[in-house]
Amino acid sequence: MLLSQAAPDCQPHTQDFLNQEHGLLIDGSWVAAVSGEKFEVKNPANGQVIAMVAEGDQADVDRAVAAARKAFEGGPWPQMTASQRGKLIWKLADLLEENLEEFAELESLDNGKPRVVAAAADVPLAVDLFRYMAGWTTKIEGSTIPISVPYMPGAEFHSYTHREPVGVVGQIIPWNFPLLMAAWKLGPALATGCTVVLKVAEETPMSALRLGQLIQEAGFPNGVVNIITGFGETAGAALAAHADVDKVAFTGSTEVGKLIVKAAGESNLKKVTLELGGKSPNIVLPDADLSVAIPGAANAIFFNHGQCCCAGSRLFVHRSQFDEVVDGIAAAASEIQVGPGMHPDSQMGPMVSQIQQDRVCGYLESGLREGAQAVVGGHRTEGDGFFVEPTVLVNTESQMQVIQEEIFGPVVAAVAYEDPADLIQSANDSIYGLAAAVWTRDISKGHQFAKKLRAGSVWVNCYNVFDAALPFGGFKQSGWGREMGREAIDLYTETKAVTLQL
Repeated sequence: MLLSQAAPDCQPHTQDFLNQEHGLLIDGSWVAAVSGEKFEVKNPANGQVIAMVAEGDQADVDRAVAAARKAFEGGPWPQMTASQRGKLIWKLADLLEENLEEFAELESLDNGKPRVVAAAADVPLAVDLFRYMAGWTTKIEGSTIPISVPYMPGAEFHSYTHREPVGVVGQIIPWNFPLLMAAWKLGPALATGCTVVLKVAEETPMSALRLGQLIQEAGFPNGVVNIITGFGETAGAALAAHADVDKVAFTGSTEVGKLIVKAAGESNLKKVTLELGGKSPNIVLPDADLSVAIPGAANAIFFNHGQCCCAGSRLFVHRSQFDEVVDGIAAAASEIQVGPGMHPDSQMGPMVSQIQQDRVCGYLESGLREGAQAVVGGHRTEGDGFFVEPTVLVNTESQMQVIQEEIFGPVVAAVAYEDPADLIQSANDSIYGLAAAVWTRDISKGHQFAKKLRAGSVWVNCYNVFDAALPFGGFKQSGWGREMGREAIDLYTETKAVTLQL
């Protein structure tokens, strides 16, 4: 159901921010790009320009990395206690929470997602992430290790490990959850004492720029967090290849992730963390409670317009229940109110850009051409904005692009199966391994499937459950390392072994 394109205006303070000059945050100051160039930021619900921001490139990355290096090696940041760092991160969380409505509007105007969703999920999850990581600052510990040295009989030693920040970190975030991905990246880096150059997605820079203002307001020393707006092939590539960056963390497509790895290896062999694509299997077993599984499967694919790396885009249903489940999800899709994110009744916004709309529709055309059928949806919507109808595809085959490749839109491909014993092989038949789900009344089956599925997150009788304490990341070509949880802290530290002879 397509809502009217008319939507309420944003609050005055949100509009005031959009109307500001938007430079790059480098060494505590907002500065223009060296080139003087700017680029447009558009509202994907209507294609209108909402702001102009600085177009950073190699020269600006160089300045930002130098500022981060100076902040890491000198000045107040490395002299701060863990408790002092924690207080700053907690203060940032407080400021973000105080400005929740403004950030929800910025996400809606910039990314297209419904404002009510951003206010209920994106912003609170970012607040919670910063608070969780603030608590970790005082809990990064080493250990004492008794050692025996065979070639030094009788010698006594005291050995211990010390955890130190990895150094200057380049972080590159995507456009699907702009604020939340910034929090996921910044939280562990700041908690461990690293300094950061954050390169934000060119499609959705506004919430990160506003977050930069809050970082300054919270009292972080100059150069600890630097924010670059610009394009991936220029600013992003320069950051990934920079010889004075100790680690790069990237969230985005698997294709770009491979380029990041190549650039990191060819420059200085910097450490790399990657959270990449997915084609997640969502399995409905014959004993599942369909009153839970059907709305759960709909949420798995249609949440955030399907622009979610862990979206449940491959739906496996037993043939005896296939029509009932597909019809239920199709009915749910038909009832979704699609419209501008700022519309109070909107449940699904547009794709983030014309490029993304064309990409999703290209996959739809490919699937239909290869023999798939759309039970509901299957097209872009007419009029302004980059909207795509929520779509359920059937008659899909394993070799089709809509089964094998990440669409990153509100499109689920449903597959009927006969024998549950064959499910694991089918579910794992993908280059990706980010997430998976199983719907069943038998908890033993839930555990069995969770053990065998090659995915970093497995949900049983639920989907899209996230928490700052839960590690998130993928197997196979879905990435290296983990976001959130203790695992993220480990990835931003180096372990030093120290041995003293007594």
